[in-house]
Amino acid sequence: MKRSSLFSVVAIAGFSAVVLAGCAGAGGGTQTASSTRACVILPDAASSPRWEANDRGYLQKGLEAAGFTADIQNAQGDTTKYATIADQQLTQGCGVMILVDYQGAGVAVAAKAKAQNIPVIAYDRPIKGADYYVSFDNFTVGALEGQSIVDGLTAAGKDPKTAIVIYMGGDPTDGNAAFFHDGAVSKMEAAGIKPAAEPAGIWDGAKSATNFEQALTSVGGKVDAVWVANDTNAAGVITILDKNGLTVPVSGQDASVAGLQNVLLGKQTATVYKPIKLEADKAVATAVSLLKGETITADAKLDDGTPYIQVVPILVGPDKVKDVVAAGDATVADLCTGDVAAKCTQYGVK
Repeated sequence: MKRSSLFSVVAIAGFSAVVLAGCAGAGGGTQTASSTRACVILPDAASSPRWEANDRGYLQKGLEAAGFTADIQNAQGDTTKYATIADQQLTQGCGVMILVDYQGAGVAVAAKAKAQNIPVIAYDRPIKGADYYVSFDNFTVGALEGQSIVDGLTAAGKDPKTAIVIYMGGDPTDGNAAFFHDGAVSKMEAAGIKPAAEPAGIWDGAKSATNFEQALTSVGGKVDAVWVANDTNAAGVITILDKNGLTVPVSGQDASVAGLQNVLLGKQTATVYKPIKLEADKAVATAVSLLKGETITADAKLDDGTPYIQVVPILVGPDKVKDVVAAGDATVADLCTGDVAAKCTQYGVK
Protein backbone atom coordinates (compact mmCIF):
# COMPACT_ATOMS: atom_id res chain seq x y z
CA MET A 1 0.00 0.00 0.00
CA LYS A 2 1.26 3.46 -0.78
CA ARG A 3 1.48 5.17 2.57
CA SER A 4 1.90 8.53 0.82
CA SER A 5 -1.63 8.21 -0.52
CA LEU A 6 -3.19 6.75 2.61
CA PHE A 7 -5.16 9.82 3.51
CA SER A 8 -5.75 11.12 0.01
CA VAL A 9 -9.21 11.11 -1.46
CA VAL A 10 -9.50 9.49 -4.84
CA ALA A 11 -12.60 10.03 -6.95
CA ILE A 12 -13.36 6.95 -9.01
CA ALA A 13 -15.63 7.84 -11.90
CA GLY A 14 -16.82 6.30 -15.14
CA PHE A 15 -17.31 2.84 -13.68
CA SER A 16 -20.56 2.18 -15.50
CA ALA A 17 -18.70 0.08 -18.07
CA VAL A 18 -18.41 -2.79 -15.60
CA VAL A 19 -22.08 -2.77 -14.66
CA LEU A 20 -23.96 -5.66 -16.18
CA ALA A 21 -26.07 -5.05 -19.25
CA GLY A 22 -29.65 -4.66 -18.14
CA CYS A 23 -28.75 -3.24 -14.71
CA ALA A 24 -30.12 0.10 -13.64
CA GLY A 25 -27.69 2.86 -14.52
CA ALA A 26 -27.60 6.43 -13.41
CA GLY A 27 -30.26 7.21 -15.98
CA GLY A 28 -32.57 4.36 -15.00
CA GLY A 29 -33.41 1.06 -16.69
CA THR A 30 -34.42 -2.45 -15.86
CA GLN A 31 -32.83 -4.96 -13.55
CA THR A 32 -32.56 -8.67 -14.12
CA ALA A 33 -32.91 -11.18 -11.29
CA SER A 34 -29.22 -12.03 -11.46
CA SER A 35 -28.14 -8.38 -11.49
CA THR A 36 -29.60 -7.86 -8.00
CA ARG A 37 -28.01 -11.03 -6.66
CA ALA A 38 -25.03 -10.37 -4.38
CA CYS A 39 -22.65 -13.33 -4.16
CA VAL A 40 -20.53 -13.39 -1.01
CA ILE A 41 -17.82 -15.86 0.00
CA LEU A 42 -16.47 -15.91 3.57
CA PRO A 43 -13.12 -17.65 4.20
CA ASP A 44 -13.49 -19.93 7.21
CA ALA A 45 -14.62 -20.13 10.82
CA ALA A 46 -11.22 -20.82 12.38
CA SER A 47 -9.06 -17.75 11.74
CA SER A 48 -11.57 -15.58 13.59
CA PRO A 49 -15.11 -16.07 14.95
CA ARG A 50 -16.10 -12.76 13.34
CA TRP A 51 -16.98 -14.20 9.92
CA GLU A 52 -19.99 -16.15 11.10
CA ALA A 53 -20.77 -14.27 14.32
CA ASN A 54 -20.68 -10.77 12.83
CA ASP A 55 -19.96 -10.33 9.12
CA ARG A 56 -22.54 -12.79 7.81
CA GLY A 57 -25.42 -11.15 9.65
CA TYR A 58 -24.40 -7.57 8.89
CA LEU A 59 -23.87 -8.30 5.20
CA GLN A 60 -27.11 -10.29 4.89
CA LYS A 61 -29.19 -7.60 6.54
CA GLY A 62 -27.52 -4.76 4.68
CA LEU A 63 -27.69 -6.36 1.26
CA GLU A 64 -31.32 -7.39 1.63
CA ALA A 65 -32.26 -3.92 2.88
CA ALA A 66 -30.59 -2.52 -0.24
CA GLY A 67 -32.72 -4.73 -2.49
CA PHE A 68 -30.25 -7.52 -3.17
CA THR A 69 -30.84 -11.25 -2.90
CA ALA A 70 -27.86 -12.30 -0.78
CA ASP A 71 -26.08 -15.61 -1.40
CA ILE A 72 -23.55 -15.83 1.45
CA GLN A 73 -21.46 -18.98 1.77
CA ASN A 74 -18.38 -19.99 3.77
CA ALA A 75 -15.43 -21.86 2.23
CA GLN A 76 -14.58 -23.36 5.64
CA GLY A 77 -10.85 -23.01 5.13
CA ASP A 78 -10.78 -24.99 1.89
CA THR A 79 -9.50 -23.41 -1.33
CA THR A 80 -11.17 -26.12 -3.44
CA LYS A 81 -14.50 -25.47 -1.76
CA TYR A 82 -13.96 -21.74 -2.29
CA ALA A 83 -13.61 -22.29 -6.04
CA THR A 84 -16.63 -24.63 -6.14
CA ILE A 85 -18.85 -22.14 -4.32
CA ALA A 86 -17.79 -19.41 -6.73
CA ASP A 87 -18.53 -21.55 -9.79
CA GLN A 88 -22.01 -22.36 -8.45
CA GLN A 89 -22.72 -18.72 -7.70
CA LEU A 90 -21.51 -17.53 -11.09
CA THR A 91 -23.62 -20.18 -12.81
CA GLN A 92 -26.71 -18.88 -11.02
CA GLY A 93 -25.72 -15.30 -11.81
CA CYS A 94 -24.30 -12.47 -9.73
CA GLY A 95 -24.74 -8.72 -10.02
CA VAL A 96 -21.72 -8.21 -7.76
CA MET A 97 -19.29 -10.44 -5.86
CA ILE A 98 -18.05 -9.61 -2.37
CA LEU A 99 -15.08 -11.84 -1.59
CA VAL A 100 -12.99 -12.41 1.53
CA ASP A 101 -9.82 -14.01 0.25
CA TYR A 102 -8.56 -17.32 1.57
CA GLN A 103 -4.96 -18.27 0.74
CA GLY A 104 -5.15 -16.61 -2.66
CA ALA A 105 -8.32 -18.41 -3.80
CA GLY A 106 -10.05 -15.10 -4.41
CA VAL A 107 -7.71 -14.14 -7.25
CA ALA A 108 -8.97 -16.81 -9.69
CA VAL A 109 -12.57 -16.12 -8.70
CA ALA A 110 -12.14 -12.39 -9.28
CA ALA A 111 -10.71 -13.11 -12.73
CA LYS A 112 -13.70 -15.34 -13.63
CA ALA A 113 -16.14 -12.70 -12.40
CA LYS A 114 -14.43 -9.92 -14.33
CA ALA A 115 -14.51 -12.05 -17.49
CA GLN A 116 -18.29 -11.99 -17.12
CA ASN A 117 -18.32 -8.22 -16.44
CA ILE A 118 -19.28 -8.81 -12.81
CA PRO A 119 -17.70 -6.23 -10.46
CA VAL A 120 -15.71 -7.59 -7.51
CA ILE A 121 -15.35 -6.06 -4.06
CA ALA A 122 -12.45 -7.45 -2.03
CA TYR A 123 -13.82 -7.42 1.51
CA ASP A 124 -11.46 -7.11 4.49
CA ARG A 125 -8.54 -8.78 2.66
CA PRO A 126 -7.01 -7.47 -0.59
CA ILE A 127 -7.45 -9.50 -3.79
CA LYS A 128 -5.45 -8.87 -6.95
CA GLY A 129 -7.80 -7.89 -9.76
CA ALA A 130 -10.66 -6.66 -7.56
CA ASP A 131 -12.40 -3.42 -8.51
CA TYR A 132 -12.51 -2.12 -4.95
CA TYR A 133 -11.02 -3.03 -1.60
CA VAL A 134 -13.21 -2.35 1.44
CA SER A 135 -11.47 -2.86 4.77
CA PHE A 136 -10.05 -1.20 7.83
CA ASP A 137 -6.92 0.93 7.73
CA ASN A 138 -4.85 -2.17 8.36
CA PHE A 139 -1.48 -0.46 8.71
CA THR A 140 -3.05 1.53 11.53
CA VAL A 141 -4.43 -1.70 13.05
CA GLY A 142 -0.85 -2.93 13.32
CA ALA A 143 0.41 0.42 14.56
CA LEU A 144 -2.14 0.37 17.38
CA GLU A 145 -1.03 -3.14 18.31
CA GLY A 146 2.63 -2.15 18.27
CA GLN A 147 2.00 0.94 20.39
CA SER A 148 0.09 -1.18 22.92
CA ILE A 149 3.20 -3.35 23.30
CA VAL A 150 5.44 -0.29 23.77
CA ASP A 151 3.05 1.19 26.31
CA GLY A 152 2.69 -2.16 28.08
CA LEU A 153 6.44 -2.50 28.47
CA THR A 154 6.71 1.05 29.77
CA ALA A 155 3.92 0.43 32.30
CA ALA A 156 5.76 -2.68 33.46
CA GLY A 157 8.97 -0.71 33.95
CA LYS A 158 10.76 -2.45 31.07
CA ASP A 159 13.10 -0.66 28.69
CA PRO A 160 11.85 -1.42 25.15
CA LYS A 161 15.45 -1.31 23.88
CA THR A 162 16.48 -4.28 26.01
CA ALA A 163 13.14 -6.07 26.27
CA ILE A 164 12.75 -9.64 25.03
CA VAL A 165 9.84 -9.46 22.58
CA ILE A 166 8.53 -12.31 20.44
CA TYR A 167 6.64 -11.51 17.22
CA MET A 168 3.66 -13.72 16.30
CA GLY A 169 2.29 -12.60 12.93
CA GLY A 170 -0.55 -13.69 10.68
CA ASP A 171 -0.67 -15.95 7.63
CA PRO A 172 1.44 -14.34 4.88
CA THR A 173 -1.05 -15.53 2.23
CA ASP A 174 -3.47 -13.00 3.76
CA GLY A 175 -2.53 -9.68 2.19
CA ASN A 176 -3.42 -7.87 5.40
CA ALA A 177 -0.82 -9.76 7.45
CA ALA A 178 1.98 -7.61 6.01
CA PHE A 179 0.05 -4.43 6.83
CA PHE A 180 -0.43 -5.57 10.45
CA HIS A 181 3.24 -6.52 10.75
CA ASP A 182 4.57 -3.34 9.14
CA GLY A 183 2.28 -1.14 11.21
CA ALA A 184 3.32 -2.85 14.44
CA VAL A 185 7.01 -2.72 13.54
CA SER A 186 6.74 1.00 12.77
CA LYS A 187 5.92 1.63 16.43
CA MET A 188 7.95 -1.09 18.12
CA GLU A 189 11.22 -0.57 16.28
CA ALA A 190 10.90 3.20 16.68
CA ALA A 191 10.97 2.49 20.43
CA GLY A 192 14.06 0.32 20.03
CA ILE A 193 12.40 -3.11 20.08
CA LYS A 194 13.99 -5.91 18.07
CA PRO A 195 12.35 -9.34 17.80
CA ALA A 196 13.99 -12.00 19.95
CA ALA A 197 12.15 -14.64 17.91
CA GLU A 198 9.64 -14.57 15.07
CA PRO A 199 8.03 -17.88 14.03
CA ALA A 200 6.29 -18.20 10.66
CA GLY A 201 2.93 -16.43 10.67
CA ILE A 202 -0.36 -18.29 10.68
CA TRP A 203 -4.03 -17.75 11.53
CA ASP A 204 -4.60 -20.63 13.95
CA GLY A 205 -4.80 -20.42 17.73
CA ALA A 206 -3.63 -23.95 18.48
CA LYS A 207 -0.70 -23.80 16.05
CA SER A 208 0.23 -20.37 17.39
CA ALA A 209 0.40 -21.88 20.86
CA THR A 210 2.79 -24.55 19.61
CA ASN A 211 4.89 -22.06 17.66
CA PHE A 212 5.06 -19.70 20.61
CA GLU A 213 6.05 -22.44 23.02
CA GLN A 214 8.94 -23.36 20.74
CA ALA A 215 9.94 -19.71 20.41
CA LEU A 216 9.79 -19.24 24.19
CA THR A 217 12.07 -22.25 24.65
CA SER A 218 14.50 -20.79 22.10
CA VAL A 219 14.91 -17.62 24.20
CA GLY A 220 15.44 -19.51 27.43
CA GLY A 221 11.88 -19.27 28.73
CA LYS A 222 12.10 -15.54 29.35
CA VAL A 223 9.92 -13.01 27.55
CA ASP A 224 8.89 -9.42 28.30
CA ALA A 225 6.13 -8.98 25.69
CA VAL A 226 4.51 -10.70 22.71
CA TRP A 227 3.25 -8.89 19.65
CA VAL A 228 0.40 -11.03 18.35
CA ALA A 229 -1.53 -10.16 15.21
CA ASN A 230 -5.03 -11.17 16.36
CA ASP A 231 -7.08 -12.35 19.33
CA THR A 232 -7.35 -15.98 18.21
CA ASN A 233 -3.58 -16.33 18.02
CA ALA A 234 -3.24 -14.35 21.26
CA ALA A 235 -5.49 -16.84 23.04
CA GLY A 236 -3.11 -19.62 22.01
CA VAL A 237 -0.09 -17.63 23.18
CA ILE A 238 -1.77 -16.89 26.51
CA THR A 239 -2.31 -20.60 27.21
CA ILE A 240 1.47 -21.04 27.07
CA LEU A 241 2.13 -17.94 29.16
CA ASP A 242 -0.35 -19.25 31.76
CA LYS A 243 1.33 -22.67 31.69
CA ASN A 244 4.64 -20.99 32.51
CA GLY A 245 3.23 -18.59 35.10
CA LEU A 246 3.96 -15.54 32.96
CA THR A 247 1.92 -12.36 32.49
CA VAL A 248 3.36 -9.92 29.95
CA PRO A 249 1.99 -7.38 27.45
CA VAL A 250 0.18 -9.18 24.61
CA SER A 251 -1.53 -7.53 21.64
CA GLY A 252 -4.42 -8.63 19.43
CA GLN A 253 -7.27 -7.52 17.22
CA ASP A 254 -10.91 -8.32 16.39
CA ALA A 255 -12.44 -7.64 19.84
CA SER A 256 -13.53 -11.28 19.95
CA VAL A 257 -15.25 -12.59 23.08
CA ALA A 258 -12.10 -14.45 24.12
CA GLY A 259 -9.96 -11.41 23.33
CA LEU A 260 -12.15 -9.03 25.33
CA GLN A 261 -12.20 -11.47 28.25
CA ASN A 262 -8.40 -11.70 28.20
CA VAL A 263 -8.21 -7.90 28.13
CA LEU A 264 -10.53 -7.66 31.13
CA LEU A 265 -8.50 -10.31 32.98
CA GLY A 266 -5.24 -8.47 32.28
CA LYS A 267 -3.81 -11.30 30.21
CA GLN A 268 -3.97 -9.27 26.99
CA THR A 269 -2.99 -5.61 27.05
CA ALA A 270 -5.52 -4.51 24.45
CA THR A 271 -7.38 -5.56 21.33
CA VAL A 272 -7.96 -3.52 18.21
CA TYR A 273 -11.70 -3.17 17.72
CA LYS A 274 -12.79 -3.07 14.11
CA PRO A 275 -16.48 -2.05 13.99
CA ILE A 276 -17.57 -4.75 11.57
CA LYS A 277 -20.98 -3.24 10.86
CA LEU A 278 -19.30 -0.12 9.46
CA GLU A 279 -17.15 -2.27 7.18
CA ALA A 280 -20.17 -4.29 6.02
CA ASP A 281 -22.18 -1.10 5.46
CA LYS A 282 -19.42 0.36 3.27
CA ALA A 283 -19.26 -2.85 1.24
CA VAL A 284 -23.03 -2.75 0.71
CA ALA A 285 -22.93 0.93 -0.25
CA THR A 286 -20.14 0.20 -2.74
CA ALA A 287 -22.16 -2.67 -4.24
CA VAL A 288 -25.21 -0.43 -4.66
CA SER A 289 -23.14 2.28 -6.31
CA LEU A 290 -21.60 -0.23 -8.69
CA LEU A 291 -25.03 -1.50 -9.69
CA LYS A 292 -26.22 2.05 -10.36
CA GLY A 293 -23.04 3.13 -12.15
CA GLU A 294 -22.46 5.90 -9.64
CA THR A 295 -19.20 7.65 -8.85
CA ILE A 296 -17.44 6.03 -5.88
CA THR A 297 -15.04 7.89 -3.59
CA ALA A 298 -12.13 5.95 -2.11
CA ASP A 299 -9.77 6.97 0.70
CA ALA A 300 -6.53 5.61 -0.76
CA LYS A 301 -5.05 3.16 -3.25
CA LEU A 302 -3.17 -0.10 -2.83
CA ASP A 303 0.21 -0.39 -4.54
CA ASP A 304 -1.46 -2.09 -7.51
CA GLY A 305 -3.85 0.85 -7.92
CA THR A 306 -6.94 -0.78 -6.42
CA PRO A 307 -9.19 1.89 -4.82
CA TYR A 308 -9.15 1.35 -1.05
CA ILE A 309 -12.23 2.28 1.01
CA GLN A 310 -11.23 2.41 4.66
CA VAL A 311 -12.80 2.12 8.09
CA VAL A 312 -10.98 3.48 11.18
CA PRO A 313 -9.97 0.91 13.87
CA ILE A 314 -10.10 1.59 17.63
CA LEU A 315 -7.76 0.37 20.38
CA VAL A 316 -9.67 -1.18 23.29
CA GLY A 317 -8.20 -1.63 26.74
CA PRO A 318 -10.22 -2.87 29.74
CA ASP A 319 -11.85 0.53 30.24
CA LYS A 320 -13.28 0.51 26.69
CA VAL A 321 -14.70 -3.00 26.56
CA LYS A 322 -18.06 -1.51 27.52
CA ASP A 323 -18.02 0.49 24.28
CA VAL A 324 -17.84 -2.70 22.20
CA VAL A 325 -20.84 -4.04 24.10
CA ALA A 326 -22.72 -0.77 23.63
CA ALA A 327 -22.06 -0.99 19.87
CA GLY A 328 -23.66 -4.45 19.77
CA ASP A 329 -20.53 -6.42 18.81
CA ALA A 330 -20.38 -8.30 22.13
CA THR A 331 -22.87 -9.15 24.86
CA VAL A 332 -22.70 -9.17 28.63
CA ALA A 333 -24.08 -12.72 28.63
CA ASP A 334 -21.16 -13.96 26.54
CA LEU A 335 -18.44 -11.89 28.17
CA CYS A 336 -19.22 -11.74 31.86
CA THR A 337 -18.90 -15.37 32.89
CA GLY A 338 -16.83 -17.04 35.60
CA ASP A 339 -13.82 -15.02 36.72
CA VAL A 340 -14.63 -12.32 34.17
CA ALA A 341 -17.88 -11.32 35.92
CA ALA A 342 -16.10 -9.36 38.63
CA LYS A 343 -13.97 -7.58 36.01
CA CYS A 344 -17.11 -6.63 34.09
CA THR A 345 -18.43 -4.98 37.23
CA GLN A 346 -15.08 -3.25 37.84
CA TYR A 347 -14.98 -1.79 34.33
CA GLY A 348 -18.66 -0.95 33.98
CA VAL A 349 -19.53 -3.60 31.39
CA LYS A 350 -23.31 -3.92 31.57
